[in-house]
Parts: sequence; C-alpha cells; structure tokens
Amino acid sequence: MSERFEADYLIETAYPLEAAAEAMAGEQSSGTFVPVPGETPELKARAAAQVVHLEDLGPVEAPALPGAGKADAPHRRARVTLSWPLANIGPSLPNLMATVAGNLFELKQFSGLKLLDLRLPRAFADAYQGPAFGVEGTRRLSGVEGRPLIGTIIKPSIGFTAEETAALTDTLCAADIDFIKDDELQSDGPGCPFEDRARAVMAVINRHADRTGKKVMFAFNVTGEHDEMRRRHDLVAELGGTCAMVSLNSVGLVGMAAFRRHCALPIHAHRNGWGMFDRHPLLGFSYVAWQKFWRLIGADHMHVNGLSNKFCEADDSVIASARACLTPMYEDKPCIAMPVFSSGQSAKQAPGTYRALGTSDLIFAAGGGIMAHPNGPAAGVASLKDAWAAAIAGTPLDEYARGRPALAAALGAYA
Repeated sequence: MSERFEADYLIETAYPLEAAAEAMAGEQSSGTFVPVPGETPELKARAAAQVVHLEDLGPVEAPALPGAGKADAPHRRARVTLSWPLANIGPSLPNLMATVAGNLFELKQFSGLKLLDLRLPRAFADAYQGPAFGVEGTRRLSGVEGRPLIGTIIKPSIGFTAEETAALTDTLCAADIDFIKDDELQSDGPGCPFEDRARAVMAVINRHADRTGKKVMFAFNVTGEHDEMRRRHDLVAELGGTCAMVSLNSVGLVGMAAFRRHCALPIHAHRNGWGMFDRHPLLGFSYVAWQKFWRLIGADHMHVNGLSNKFCEADDSVIASARACLTPMYEDKPCIAMPVFSSGQSAKQAPGTYRALGTSDLIFAAGGGIMAHPNGPAAGVASLKDAWAAAIAGTPLDEYARGRPALAAALGAYA
C-alpha cells in the first residue's frame, strides 16, 4: 500500500516555521516531544509524515488564540501541507480523522491551526459507499427538474404534536412544495412520538401523491441510537417515505457509516453544531475538508447555510461550501451531494445564490421565508418558485414581481 494522503493547514506560530511544521508531522505519525528508542531511520522512512509544502504568509500583530508557547514573541502564519503513507491507517475515516486532526489543535507551538482541505487516494472510495442518490436520485424521487427543490422546515421547530405536524404538511402539499424536513430538534419526544408523526405525515403525503402524481419528499429526523435509527428508517420506507435526516455531529462517523449500510433512502445530512468547527478562522476545520468525510460515507444532501443568513457565516464561505459538495471527488465515483441552502432564506436570496453558484442543483429551504409570508405558507412557496424562475431567467426580482402578488409581498416583507 504505497499510496499517500495529504492535508492542508493554516497555521500561526511564534516558533520557526520549519520546526513548527515538523512538530505537526511528528506528533501525527511516528514521533513525540523527544526522540524515543525504536524510531529508526528505517521506521521513519516507512511511517513518518512528511512536510511537502510550507508557504510563509507573513507576520501577525498578536496571537489568535491563548495558551501557546512564546506568547510574547513575534508570530507568523503559514500554509502547510502534510503527507502520510496510507499504510499507516488504511482507508479508515475514523482513523483519518484522528490523523489529520487529533492532537494538532492542542500543540503548544501553535496559536492558530485550521484544517483546510484533504486529498485522499481512491482506496477511500473503494472502502465507503458514497451517496446512493445525490442530485440525480433526489430529482428523480421528487419529480423536480430544471430548478432547485423548494423546501421548508416544520416551524415551530418543536412543540407541535404529530397531528399538528400533519396538518401543516397538508397545507404545504396543497401549496405544491417539493421538500419538507423535520427541524433537527424534533426527534422522538413524548409530545410528538416519531412513529405517530411518520404515520400521520405520510398519510397526508400519500393522499396528495395519489391526487397529483407527485410525492413530496419529507426528511424525517431519524437521529438516535443505531437500533433506533434502523427502526425509524424502516418505518419511513414501509410508509412510502423518500428521505431520512441525520444529525451528523450527533451520530458521528461510525454511526453514519453503519446507518448508510442499512439505508435505502436519500440521507439528508444536517450539520447542526457546525460552528464549533469553523467559527474561529484559526481553529478547527474548513467545511471543504469536513464535508469530504460525510460524502464518502454516503450523505446525499449536505447543509451549507445560505446567503445573508441568520448566522455569522460570510456569503463567500457558503458558496465555497456548496461548490465543494458539487465537486467530484473521483472521476469514476464522484460522491456528489446536493447542497442545502437554509437559515434565514427568502425569495430575496434566490438571484444571488444562482449567480454565485451557477447551478440550480440545490435544495432551497426556507422556514420563516415560507411560514411567515404575509399571505400564508402557500404564498411563501409561490414566492420562492417565482424568485427562482426570475433568477434562472436573469430577470430582476422587482420586474418579475409585477403581476405576481406572492413574490411582490415577499419582497416587501423580508429585509
């Protein structure tokens, strides 16, 4: 197994850059803080990580994070690429995570360290299933072509009973929505048991599908212990459902991989908790690196936030995340995931999203942008469809809104 894998980092340190990079490589392969017996030249040649690129980005005024050594010394930033032999770990994503991240963030040499990207040999694609549906399968199941899937999140996020959830689903299906999802907070509590919710919601969806020939895709939140997830998935499939939602950070790599092996539905991968990885520019993971783990395992849809969102993420970061999901990982096994735009979205963001991304291969999910429309949820759905038709046609929204009251009302209602 002579192949290698690589990881790119942004680092900040008061130590000499070469020494800091070598500390990273040693800590995450054959070395430690002092030489040890047994780390022979032959072993290092076989197993040690290598620093294959080091680019000095210049000095900074002050350290980004506390607790690093030499706090009063001048600090510099750099880009570093490390390379490891695949034979160290084999094509194992949990052990890849331990290798490219692991103890690195705690090393005293660094006042900042962020994983930016990964390049993985084909052996990882052979070891993991990847998405079973992705863009093409999602479009086939939803019956939507040539535009984004227009979706929403059940709101209020928590507190509805199964019957209330089904009643709102009925309203949304009548409005010709494409996609609905549980909020990640709605799971299997006694106020809204999963089985009751699934049965009530799917009765509504199947009734509308019998009437229209189109089955709305509902992403049921199956997150839980592994046996619970399997049972919930099987119930959704038995009822004719077409999507299962999983909170990635809650179930972890191993839980997600086990679920993917069992799953026969598209997996809607929710990134809740993402901010702990990316909120600080000099700590954690970039989304570009992080999403590759989940696409290899088999996520069909990946949340990427949205433009002008209700959180703190900048628009260019959102678009970079969405492009990453749509960028093939391997020529013969692309592992494409459909990006999901959400978080404070309304009709107003459609043109900018389409212009920046250059494709309609996405799910555009608006909670308040549909539920809080001044003329009701049906008008909210209509406003988003109109906004995306305008975006794809290259027509300004205010011009397209003439004679389209749902879009006109949305443009006046959302800041």
